[in-house]
Amino acid sequence: MDLAYLTGQRPADVHKIAATDLNNGFLLIGQGKTEKRLRLRLEDAGIQSGLSTFIDELLERRALSGVKTSTLITNSSGLRMSQQMLRNRWDDAREKAAIKAATNGDPALAANIRQFQFKDIRPKAASEIELTHASRLLGHSTEEITKKVYRRVGEIVKPTK
Repeated sequence: MDLAYLTGQRPADVHKIAATDLNNGFLLIGQGKTEKRLRLRLEDAGIQSGLSTFIDELLERRALSGVKTSTLITNSSGLRMSQQMLRNRWDDAREKAAIKAATNGDPALAANIRQFQFKDIRPKAASEIELTHASRLLGHSTEEITKKVYRRVGEIVKPTK
């Protein structure tokens, strides 16, 4: 989930990201749908990005658990996680979050959580950063595509008074 959010990539593209895609301070992404190639910078002016920090922590956990594959998303045995395994874990995490929201007295939030799908992470990522950057991160040819399809929150504006 964190990898999908931090990269803004489609679920299938996130699923196939491997340690071998890390190269000279970049995470190399090959998008399956558009065949667009992206290089996500892991640090800027010596400052590590959230993606870089996440990947470093993930690689540390992998080293301790004896991972047997180069893909970054693995199961507890260190083997590549299948799409169905990923789906099952997503469903479990979503249900736990919904139960927590309901227990905290927020049934509306619980209902919203239950409707949230893994594919909704990509539009969330696109909605939280500047449009030009979002368009480039998602691999779109024009900002209009990003704006029409992926930006799901309104522009922040000030009232007249």
